[in-house]
Amino acid sequence: MKKTKRKVVFDVFFYLLVLLMAAAIIFPILWTAETSIKGKQSIFAGTPQWWAFPIENNYYRPFVIEGYTRMLWNSLSMALGCVILTVPLAFLAAYAFSRYKIFGSPTMYFWSLTCRMGPEAAFIIPYYLMMNRLGLYDNTLGLILCYSLFNLPLAIWLMKSGLDVVPREMDEAALVDGCSISKLLRYVVLPMATPSIAAASILVFIFSWNEYLFASVLTGLRARTITVGLLGFITTVGIRWGEMAAVSMVALIPTLVTVAVLQKYIVSGLTLGAVKG
Repeated sequence: MKKTKRKVVFDVFFYLLVLLMAAAIIFPILWTAETSIKGKQSIFAGTPQWWAFPIENNYYRPFVIEGYTRMLWNSLSMALGCVILTVPLAFLAAYAFSRYKIFGSPTMYFWSLTCRMGPEAAFIIPYYLMMNRLGLYDNTLGLILCYSLFNLPLAIWLMKSGLDVVPREMDEAALVDGCSISKLLRYVVLPMATPSIAAASILVFIFSWNEYLFASVLTGLRARTITVGLLGFITTVGIRWGEMAAVSMVALIPTLVTVAVLQKYIVSGLTLGAVKG
């Protein structure tokens, strides 16, 4: 009986904690969504008004008149391009680190991780000069190359952990049966490494989508991303809170959809190799 009561008490506290954490995460999103349909008077009212009428159309001006649709497309094409470029390169590098004994591979692997640990601000000036010299300033391709360099070490680390779990005997058996390296990677290794590849793709997409510092320095008007565009609502006469909230809600959609569709791979992909003995 005592154990049963303890379990009940533990379950109650556990679910209360989960509910509090969920509320802390969801409440700012709900507040932003509600602010996106408010007018100025409702936003600055002394008493919070959860359902203010009439509903203000804060979505029309940014996306129809002010060009935020283009910024949204720039962010989407940049993030997808970064995933398309980073994930295949990371998969090949992770397979090499996992399967082959390359001279200095531990040093190279550690060096690749330390590159991701460096502060982004330390690379701003060199990247700006290089992009100017290459003619990639204010160009989506420049951002894709820049973000790929920073996200590649993270993707390699995630995929190597997943590939280390795949038995080497399967590779050897496939090669003995006459399978080429390309077919081995495509038909044997790739299906078994899907969780780690999906987890790496999700994180690369989210990190690229949310990045601000490089986008603010390496872009002008043509390739400006949605994260940089949000600052446009801060003007000399005040902050356009309603329209900023509206654009923020639209900017949340791609990441929410990506995580919702591929969420089953996140935990399995991040924990692969954690119990390897």
